[in-house]
Amino acid sequence: MFLSEIQDMDKKYYMDTFGSRIPVAFTKGEGIDLWSTDGEKYTDFFAGIAVNSIGYSHPTFVNMVTKQVSSLIHCSNLYYIESQALLAKELVENSCADKIFFANSGAEANEGAIKLARIYFKKQGNPEKFEIITLQKSFHGRTITTLSATGQEKYSKPFEPLTSGFKKVPINDFSALEAAITENTCAIMLEPVQGESGVYPCDYEYLQNVKKLCEEKKLLLIFDEVQTGVGRTGKLFGYQNYNVEPDIFTLAKALGGGVPIGAICAKEHVAKAFAPGEHGSTFGGNPLACTAGLAVMKIMKEEHLPENAEKLGKYIKSQLENLASTSHPVISEVRAAGLMIGIELNKPIAPIVKTKMFEKKYLIANVGENILRILPPLIITQTDADEFIITLKSAIDEVL
Repeated sequence: MFLSEIQDMDKKYYMDTFGSRIPVAFTKGEGIDLWSTDGEKYTDFFAGIAVNSIGYSHPTFVNMVTKQVSSLIHCSNLYYIESQALLAKELVENSCADKIFFANSGAEANEGAIKLARIYFKKQGNPEKFEIITLQKSFHGRTITTLSATGQEKYSKPFEPLTSGFKKVPINDFSALEAAITENTCAIMLEPVQGESGVYPCDYEYLQNVKKLCEEKKLLLIFDEVQTGVGRTGKLFGYQNYNVEPDIFTLAKALGGGVPIGAICAKEHVAKAFAPGEHGSTFGGNPLACTAGLAVMKIMKEEHLPENAEKLGKYIKSQLENLASTSHPVISEVRAAGLMIGIELNKPIAPIVKTKMFEKKYLIANVGENILRILPPLIITQTDADEFIITLKSAIDEVL
C-alpha cells in the first residue's frame, strides 16, 4: 500500500491516541535499518522504543521464531509449556531472581509486581502495609494502577480518580524518600535509569542507601527494568550496575525482540506469596513469546551485546561531550547508561532536530523541547556510532 492509503485508513478506523504520527510506514527491517513503503532506507537509533535491541531480521531470532510459529503458537497456561519453563530457567540462572511469571507487556508486569508486594504483606498479617513509594518523573505503564504509580501527572491526571496507595519523591533525594516512609509503606519501586522522562540514572550511592533502608525497615525493593533490562545499560540487567539486588524486578521491551512479553522476576520468599488462582494470564508466557525470549537471550550472550552496549555507550557519550565542549555548546549535558542516552539541549530545539534527523533518514526521539533520546539497537558498531554523530552534528547546525 501507499503511505497515503495507510494514513487515510488509519484516520478513518483507528483511535486517535497518537496524534500526528511521523509520516512514514515501514515494510521490512534488517540489522539497524528499516525500509519504508516508498523504498527509502532509514537508520533506526530508537529501536522501537528500546524493543528491537537485537536489530531486525536477526537470523537466529528468525529461525527460532519461525520454527515455533510453524509448530505451536498458543496452548494456554492450563498446560505445561516447554519454552516457558526454559525461559524462566534462563532468566533465573542469569539474575538474582528465583521465580518468574510471564505477562504480555511492561505495564502488566509492573501491575503484577505491585499485586505481589501487597499480597506478600497481607499474608504476613500486615494488611495495613499497602503503600508504595515511587519517584517523580518515573513511568511505569498505562493501566490505571501503573499510571497511579507513574510520577508524571500529564499521563495520569486525565484518568482521575486513580488507584490509591502511591507516594512520589524526587530521584536521588534519599532524605525525601526516608521521610515518606510510614507504617503503611510496603515497597519502594523505581527505575534504575528513568528512560521515558529523558534518561535520568539513579546515583550509585543512592541505590546502596535505598537497599539498606529497605532491609532496615523490612520493605520490598522493586526495580522496573522494562527499559533497562536485557542488555540496554551495559549489563544484562540494570541492577547489576549498582551491586544491589531487588526483591522483585520486571522486564518487557527487549526481552521479546518485538514479540510482546513481560516478566515478573522475584526472590523465592516474595514469589511464594502468590498462591494458585491469585494471578494469571491467558496469553502470558505462551510458546511463541517465550521462544522469542529464548532467542533474544541466546543472542545477547553469544554476541556479547551488553558489553557492546557498555563500550559504545561510553564512546558515544564521550564524543557528544567533546562536541559540546568544542563546537556545539547547545548540548548542555549528556546522560547515558550503556546505549540509553539522553542529550540535553539549552535551547528548545529538540523537536526540530528530531525532524531534521528524520529528513536525513535517522530515527530518534525527543522528550519535550530540550531533550533528545537515543536508544539504538545493541548491535551497532563504532562506524555506526560515528555516522550517527556526524549526522546529528549536521542536523543541529542546520537548526541553529
